[in-house]
This record gives sequence, structure tokens and C-alpha cells, in this order.
Amino acid sequence: MKLRFLGKNSANGDCPTLYATDRDTYLVQGWRIFANELLMQLDIPEGQTAVEVPTELFEHLTKDGLPAGEIKRLEDPLMVLTPEGTFIVQGLEVTDPEALEQMSIPDYETVVEVPRAAIIALLEEPRGADLQRRAQPAL
Repeated sequence: MKLRFLGKNSANGDCPTLYATDRDTYLVQGWRIFANELLMQLDIPEGQTAVEVPTELFEHLTKDGLPAGEIKRLEDPLMVLTPEGTFIVQGLEVTDPEALEQMSIPDYETVVEVPRAAIIALLEEPRGADLQRRAQPAL
């Protein structure tokens, strides 16, 4: 898998990072989730995991030719908007050695792969039930 760095939200060392891949997906590098209350709320399918990232991380989508990276819908692969202003993003846990070799991942972070189409859908204006879900942040 080949990666193209889109951006991160800190100049200091490792932090949540966004990559585009040659597989029409995005890799979202984020913080591992250790909060028990939050973990109990999540329904994560086998083979997948979730990471926590700042909402501003998606502003880097503009570097991949997408319109402003403002998330307007809260649905898969986004699971939760936390009171701290972060998103919980669910996806396939990245285990590809070639991809992992291209990243610097500290022990407190991991990486998920999400389809580009799913991210693009999150940039669309919400409709009906989406508006109701968006108004109810977790925790």
C-alpha cells in the first residue's frame, strides 16, 4: 500500500495524522481508546478498531481535492463526537507492513483504514435523522 501524507495537527512529534492511499481509502492515525466508559458504548466489529482524533484533522482532506474538510454528518465510520471536541473513527486496523513502515506510530496510537467514499459522505449536508444524531454527543 502506498501512502500520501495529507497532514497532522501538531508540529511536535507524533500525533493524529491523515493519509490518502492508492486503494481509494484513507488511513487515520489516532489515539488508542482507553476510557472504559467510552469503550462500553462502542460496538466494534471483529477485525476493526477505533481511534480518537481531533475534529480539525479532517481539514487536511482539502489536500486530496475534497471541499472544505468540515464533517457535517455523524455516521460510519465516525462513531462518536466527544465533549472534548474529538471524533471516534472506526475502521479496519492497519496491519500492512509496507504501510506501517511509512509511518511513525507511538505506543499510544494506532491506525485505521476507512473507505474514501465513506469520508466523502460525511462532508455532505445532514438530513433528517442525521441532524438528530448530530445533536446528541456521547458522554
